[in-house]
Amino acid sequence: MAETTLHLGHVVQAVINSVDIDNLEDGVDKLRSLFPDATLLAALDLVDRDSVMRYKTTWGRYHYEVRGSTSTYTVFPRLGFSAPASCYCTCPAFAFTVLMSNSHLMCKHVLAVCLAEQLSKCVEFSLSDEDLVTRVTAHLP
Repeated sequence: MAETTLHLGHVVQAVINSVDIDNLEDGVDKLRSLFPDATLLAALDLVDRDSVMRYKTTWGRYHYEVRGSTSTYTVFPRLGFSAPASCYCTCPAFAFTVLMSNSHLMCKHVLAVCLAEQLSKCVEFSLSDEDLVTRVTAHLP
């Protein structure tokens, strides 16, 4: 199962990488084969509403946040681990549908970050070291 999930992760990344602003309809059709319509449409809506924020740290790393309908979530689109833990989001849907029930590959927030990056639609900000600490610790219990 783990090997199949790993290969599926590569397929997902290849499909996301093939999405092009000039031929968005074709990319969306490909994504429909991997994601439920509700997840895909919600992710595209987040990108369209400029809800994906990318903060660049002083050392060149990126920190992502997505403004959802009820809260702002921190997203880690590439953790460097094998699937299903290759990405992470602080939203409850990720915990339930990805980690607990294993019924989805990712939540709408992770997909929105991946698509916003691919389409150059992230809202960009610079982030000082102090700002990063404040943002990260704001999500801790």
